[in-house]
Amino acid sequence: MDKKSIFTTKRGNGWANVIGGNKRASGLYDTQKEAIDAARDRAKRDGLEHTIQGRDGKFREKNSYGNDPRDIKG
Repeated sequence: MDKKSIFTTKRGNGWANVIGGNKRASGLYDTQKEAIDAARDRAKRDGLEHTIQGRDGKFREKNSYGNDPRDIKG
């Protein structure tokens, strides 16, 4: 995992946010929405890329907040 990323993933009956390079979750949540909201705030604050895992286990979305490798205007 990339240290400049935060991942929202399914964990047991809940959801976890994990910073790249860490094994332990930075937060555990009852719902996916709570986990996504918390990870988005952290990603914006720390300039991380946020990757979201869907309920089916596949990664469904990726958003960059200050760690965008491409230089695109607009």
